Amino acid sequence: MSEHRETTGRCYACKRTFSFDPKEVTTLLIDPETHMPPGITVLGSLRPAKPEAVARSADEPICPDCVTKAKQYSEESGSGRSWDSWPPSSN
Repeated sequence: MSEHRETTGRCYACKRTFSFDPKEVTTLLIDPETHMPPGITVLGSLRPAKPEAVARSADEPICPDCVTKAKQYSEESGSGRSWDSWPPSSN
């Protein structure tokens, strides 16, 4: 018997409600004080993430549509950024 649990939540990016498996959904670490990922400034630049910001942050789900759009944008813009390790430890 598989343990497929589905839950409902809001996408952090588009705010749309969607159903997802908590073990499979793409998430983004969000600081509840700034409502942004630790290590990102309000201007969108990167800085070292403070340990206290990371500690108080929580994973927020991202819907598959927003993940697809982000990948498409990254490919089309040629930014070449890799988000494999998050939060950034240094600039």
